[in-house]
Amino acid sequence: MHADHLIKDALILWATIDPVGTLAIFAGLTARLDQKARFRTALKATLYSAIILISAVLVGQLLLSAMGIRLISLQVAGGIILFLFGLKMIFGNGAGEDPSHAEEGHDIAVFPLAVPSIASPGAIMAAIVLTDNHTHPISDQLGTVMVICLILGITFLFMLAAAPVIRLIGNNGASILIRVMGMLLAALSIELVFEGLNLFNLLQLPS
Repeated sequence: MHADHLIKDALILWATIDPVGTLAIFAGLTARLDQKARFRTALKATLYSAIILISAVLVGQLLLSAMGIRLISLQVAGGIILFLFGLKMIFGNGAGEDPSHAEEGHDIAVFPLAVPSIASPGAIMAAIVLTDNHTHPISDQLGTVMVICLILGITFLFMLAAAPVIRLIGNNGASILIRVMGMLLAALSIELVFEGLNLFNLLQLPS
């Protein structure tokens, strides 16, 4: 595998997985959890994301084709779900609240951290496109999987770095951060939907 191919894949996956943005989201979502709970949440979110992205590499194209689902539809759906969660954070019912009052059966490591934050629609699409069986040999696909695992490892380390940030801002700062991140999540979700709709419109244009 050529180094320039690895670098290109790494840049695309870094932009779509966005470890820095995940750090900010993680800090807001886990502001009221203790250190052990934050570690477990970060670890589970990383593992879940790895499973999702590697599964996308292995069976993503086949599954979406079999179900008649386009990647654009996946992006729009992820944006709508993310918008609803952002609203919950803004109005005080987000996952950053006291975990003892969390919705039963809801694990923030799964949603919204693993999906759609880390394994975002963009990251899933990138994983599928960068490992397209029709254009990339097996060696290139294995290299891309290694790059995915490396960036997820960096994302995990970034999430662990949220602890000193939370200690610095305190409880009041944490409450503000939760709502600010809710607004940013809502804005990001709208961008995802608009981007998907724009791509859809482009595909509908006559050649």
